[in-house]
Amino acid sequence: MFCSAARVLAAVAVLQLAACASPPIVSEGPATQAGLAATPWTIASGAAPGAPAWQHYKLPGKQPSQFSYVRKDGRDAMVAHSTSSASMVRQAVRIEPDELGSVRFSWKVPNLIAQADMALREMDDSPVRIVLAFEGDRSKFSGKNAMLSELARALTGEEMPFATLMYVWCNSRQPDSVIVNPRTDRIRKLVVESGTGKLRQWVDYERNIRADYEKAFGETPGALVGIGIMTDSDNTRSTIQAWYGPVTVGAFGRMK
Repeated sequence: MFCSAARVLAAVAVLQLAACASPPIVSEGPATQAGLAATPWTIASGAAPGAPAWQHYKLPGKQPSQFSYVRKDGRDAMVAHSTSSASMVRQAVRIEPDELGSVRFSWKVPNLIAQADMALREMDDSPVRIVLAFEGDRSKFSGKNAMLSELARALTGEEMPFATLMYVWCNSRQPDSVIVNPRTDRIRKLVVESGTGKLRQWVDYERNIRADYEKAFGETPGALVGIGIMTDSDNTRSTIQAWYGPVTVGAFGRMK
């Protein structure tokens, strides 16, 4: 039997895992469903007519970060403000393993979170994250992950993704380092930027999804079922702001 504190920690981990998986919870604030659906950022990121909308997912028990569309340096952008908060803007997709291509994204980060360390549960914050959620064979879950998956279903009505890959900006670890989430090994973070050298400028990326998944998890990926952006500072109780350019994925036309 969990004690209440352990149950809360497990619930938070589950909710982070579930955040890209299925029908979202829409929070109050600038990033409402209607507000997001009509922006150039969401359209450029694949919200074509008839496709699932990008929506703001609020984590129960967490103050939500704020997301809103802006023009920044001549670019369509989503600005994220986090003050001791954590939430995500996400979209459901369906891209089969043999159709996986590249993911293209960009961000502009003014400052890092000095005390953050994504390998430590109590310091696991990041100014920017690109989040990809995948299907897989849940019979391969460890006992701990199977328990978390059942808890996810009970708390949210959503299954925990089999695997979640995050692209992150780390304070100190080298690019292409893999950070295993301190709560569950079914979340792994791939460092694509490190240190302060590229702060206060737009940085553009194109990443091979299959190669990055295999590097992070040591196995071939299942179907990609969710994409998200996430800015969080709840663990370090800090304030951060960042901008995201549109996020696009190869073979993006195959939506749920």
